[in-house]
Amino acid sequence: MLFERQGGTGSLLVVEEGTDMNMKPVFRLSLAASVLALSAGLAQAQDPVKACLITKTDINPFFVKMKEGATAKAQELGVELMTFAGKIDGDHETQQQAVESCISAGVKGIMITASDTKAIVDVLEQAQDNDILVIALDTPLDPIDAADATFATDNFEAGRLVGAWAKGKLGDAAADAKIAFLDLSASAPSVDVLRDQGFMEGFGIDVKDPNVIGDEDDARIVGHEVTSGNEEGGRQAMEALMQMDSGINVIYTINEPAAAGAYEALKSFGKEGDALIVSIDGGCPGVQNVQEGVIGATSQQYPLKMASMGVEAIAAFAKDGTRPATSEGLDFTNTGVNLVTDEPVEGVESISVQEGLDQCWG
Repeated sequence: MLFERQGGTGSLLVVEEGTDMNMKPVFRLSLAASVLALSAGLAQAQDPVKACLITKTDINPFFVKMKEGATAKAQELGVELMTFAGKIDGDHETQQQAVESCISAGVKGIMITASDTKAIVDVLEQAQDNDILVIALDTPLDPIDAADATFATDNFEAGRLVGAWAKGKLGDAAADAKIAFLDLSASAPSVDVLRDQGFMEGFGIDVKDPNVIGDEDDARIVGHEVTSGNEEGGRQAMEALMQMDSGINVIYTINEPAAAGAYEALKSFGKEGDALIVSIDGGCPGVQNVQEGVIGATSQQYPLKMASMGVEAIAAFAKDGTRPATSEGLDFTNTGVNLVTDEPVEGVESISVQEGLDQCWG
């Protein structure tokens, strides 16, 4: 029996010595090529689905938990997960480079918590042009339909809950409150705007343009400062606002690290007992701060669930092109939010601190 490899194509010509060369070798060549092609197809079908997770930072416990949820679900489903993060909250350039790397790697899906929800859209459109499913986690893109799906807390509702709680807690004194807003960044990503404006509606402040931070004219607002979503930023922002008005007695913070920083600033002014702090996140340190009286109430969100659902969606898309559905009446998939406090107020639904600790992260 003689064997010849043909032209570097991978086909194998099988010839039995002394046989008729008219038909039989042609049949055997086709069979060998078919077997090799089938083997190649099976190998390709068994290649793992690739996905990317891009978060704002890898320090904030919220994003640490998000990465944990994505990693666990990827391992369960056999998805090959690559993870990236900005150096700090607001680091758009690093996130853009990460998207470009994901496109080059041939992933089927990108999950992202965007630092700049407008500027990131162009590069994400390039991903979609390469048949990559784009999922926004926690922070909707601007516009929201720039992503194929959004898995997020209802951030407006999260802000509304803490605003309504603060108003109820103060009672009649809410009419004369002096309010400080500790926001996220100067770029005002959608999550920043939604939480800020949600608080205003809950507290009874005229929101004006719901897409803009800082255009309101309510005399109770002392001012807005940005924090980069971390403790040091919260401390610096609170110090700046206290210099504007030392009588501040209500403090809205974008997240719990910023709230912790604000509390330290209040202590330096000897005012830690004079102001009500509310926040959003529901991480274990933040819920513990509610337990200890540092924060009055916080809205708890569920990052592990967001990321797990994102990986499931990418796996389904890779399998048969299925795209995620939105929650009824919303333009995103709502992953839930609960107000956590041990001082409930009438008309504002909440869970206890112990319930919050049972569901917290970080």
